[in-house]
Amino acid sequence: MERCDVLIVGGGPAGSSCARRLRRAGLDVLVLDKQRFPRDKVCAGWITPQILATLEIDPEEYAKERVLQPIHGFRIGRLGAREARVDYGAPVSYGIRRCEFDHFLLERSGARLRLGEAARSFRREAGRWIVNDAIEAGFLVGAGGHFCPVAQHLGATTGPPAPVIAAQEVEFRLDDRDAARCPVSPELPELFFAPDLAGYAWLVRKGSWLNVGLGRQDVHGLSDHVTRFVEWLRANGRLPVSLPGRFRGHAYLLHGEARRPLADDDVLLVGDAAGLAYRRSGEGIRPAVESGLLAASALLEAGGATARGRLAGYETAVEARFGAREGGGTDWVAGLPHAWKAALAGALLGNRLFARHVVLDRWFLHRFVPALSGA
Repeated sequence: MERCDVLIVGGGPAGSSCARRLRRAGLDVLVLDKQRFPRDKVCAGWITPQILATLEIDPEEYAKERVLQPIHGFRIGRLGAREARVDYGAPVSYGIRRCEFDHFLLERSGARLRLGEAARSFRREAGRWIVNDAIEAGFLVGAGGHFCPVAQHLGATTGPPAPVIAAQEVEFRLDDRDAARCPVSPELPELFFAPDLAGYAWLVRKGSWLNVGLGRQDVHGLSDHVTRFVEWLRANGRLPVSLPGRFRGHAYLLHGEARRPLADDDVLLVGDAAGLAYRRSGEGIRPAVESGLLAASALLEAGGATARGRLAGYETAVEARFGAREGGGTDWVAGLPHAWKAALAGALLGNRLFARHVVLDRWFLHRFVPALSGA
């Protein structure tokens, strides 16, 4: 039986951030993940300067061996309508490849690793967690994404009636010829909102890599939406290259849209396992990192004592950071007729001031929310 103070199931940004902080405090931490790293993780993938500050990452050092594409702004609009071009003139975010970023964070966490092994069984025995009949831990952290087995053990559902966001995307390298023909600026990714405001599509170029994807809260007919988006891109000259391979899908929950448990006896959920992606943008990397750190703080404050009551502060900290977790919330625009939604989306999203000060500053970049300290 392998023993540890804390077992973290999932080696993504949430799990590795939690592990690093616990290791720096002297705890014995083991990370279990069903995949081996570096693993292929398709993601539009951008991180803000606040994430770099929180994780104490030197961008110049990171960029020496990995993709770190400075992003100066975005092109935004409703699909098929007028677009707004917003350029801040300096980096407000950075494009990354998740296969590189996640591997980097996990390697430097300092935790012991058991990779290529899924978490299959959980039980409580004498106040300790026993996982796979092979690992014994005082505390358990679920960091395995939307389908995290720890979350499912706590009763979390992975489909309806929870309002799940489903996305499909593909990421591929551009050769020199295609890179020269590609109209997408690396410094200005492109976001295209659906007329019904139920999701958006994107083109994100990271140096020689291009990511194309689409996500919707209404998951019915997602593949058809993706097909029509690609056809629209080709018809409008936005995608003059062939798409290699098939689109890959993933799912997640928005914070405030569906309530998953955050804590139970000696167990916490973080990141997408807890359903913490930003409600307006669906971006999940920053909430993953920050919730991982908040979970580590809660575990350290518990001081080795067990039981859920000692971890209740984690739920309070999450709500203080990300807002109330009222289940089933809906946008005010949801009840508007379809034609009104389309007109509203076209008018506002194509307005540069609205795109900058509302869509980007508040919804996507959270520019005025300071970095969380204590990584």
